[in-house]
Amino acid sequence: MTTPTLLVLDTDPLPRLGRLTGRARIEHADESTLAERLPHADVLLVWDFASRAVRSAWPGEGPRPRWVHTASAGVDHLMCPELAASDTVVTNARGVFDQPIAEYVAALVLTMAKDLPRTWELQRERTWRHRETQRIAGTRACVVGSGPIGRTIARTLKALDMTTAIVGRTPHTGIHGPNDLDRLIARADWVIAAAPLTEQTYGMFDARRFGVMQPSARFINIGRGGLVVEDALAQALTKRWIAGAALDVFEHEPLTPDSPLWEVPGLIVSPHMSGDTIGWRDQLGNQFVELYERWEAGRPLLNVVDKKRGYVPGR
Repeated sequence: MTTPTLLVLDTDPLPRLGRLTGRARIEHADESTLAERLPHADVLLVWDFASRAVRSAWPGEGPRPRWVHTASAGVDHLMCPELAASDTVVTNARGVFDQPIAEYVAALVLTMAKDLPRTWELQRERTWRHRETQRIAGTRACVVGSGPIGRTIARTLKALDMTTAIVGRTPHTGIHGPNDLDRLIARADWVIAAAPLTEQTYGMFDARRFGVMQPSARFINIGRGGLVVEDALAQALTKRWIAGAALDVFEHEPLTPDSPLWEVPGLIVSPHMSGDTIGWRDQLGNQFVELYERWEAGRPLLNVVDKKRGYVPGR
């Protein structure tokens, strides 16, 4: 039996794949060599999950990998019409980031409610200024995205005695449908974007949606940058249509030093780090090795993406 070829789209630090020694012929590629090596690979590991090279390098007709795994929750960076139409199986890193991202969202909620940025500013100024802050118990949160990340966020915020509602692609028990979105965000104190990036969700948070929100509302995006029309958010904050916002993901990353978003009043900017806790890369590597062992044994893969929808269907 021929040893399968595993092609890794690299970024540093490299994944630890020692457990696959002798069981896979491991080759490496970067954006410049990916196209020529893809037809010779049985499996592609997109370790560089920020790269969009797969979209342009994916072969049309002829040989191609039987399985593609991306070390990320989102798959929009690699999905192209040719890959979507092929019989190649796509899997993602579903499950690795759920709790870390939920904790990060809770931290952002507390940071904004308790006005911690201003506390740090006053400390640097050596200024003693007593202030009152907001209670979060009893406030309302609308989580947009009903996947495991969105559900974990809602569960974590509920533990802080917040009232939570989840909006998903289709309504079912405990999940509201898209038709309820405007009504829910109009009443919410906190709106958290955790949806996948698809044709239906691209730019869903635009000037109209920010106008629907309460002036006291805060907005958080830990989903995908393309969910938000960034100029519209900047305008909403500058004109005080909403009280504050936090972005961990952006339309174009990394955010350039001359981006006007750095200076938007009331906006917290973080560099796509909400799910990245100590040891996260090892978890991603272990997850892939376990999936490879299933694939090697002919067992069904987990975290299989519906390539037309752009995400793993919920259970």
